[in-house]
Amino acid sequence: MSNRVKYFSKQELELKPDVDGAKMWAVSLDKTQFTYFEVEPEKIFGMHSHESEQITHVLSGELYFEFEEEIICVKEGGIIAIPSNIPHAVFTKDLAAKAVDAWSPVMDKYSE
Repeated sequence: MSNRVKYFSKQELELKPDVDGAKMWAVSLDKTQFTYFEVEPEKIFGMHSHESEQITHVLSGELYFEFEEEIICVKEGGIIAIPSNIPHAVFTKDLAAKAVDAWSPVMDKYSE
């Protein structure tokens, strides 16, 4: 556990590969995480779920969130909040997307 304030300069926030067609960076504390993603057109994050609650803010483009019986298109400026352990897929269509996510608890796969 760390009780230190962390500062990240723009130079430290380099995009790194995630899944095919997506790049990202992440910063974390003990209980909260913030990620930034750039996703190319026509890309899919397949159906999955996670313990972490997820709040996604789309900065540009569109992200589609697929749930059991519906698809929600989140456009530029929109936000979606997904509770813990809800199965969902995320995809882009013809537009690329830039988005930020807040996670709690921290998603280990995005930890530094």
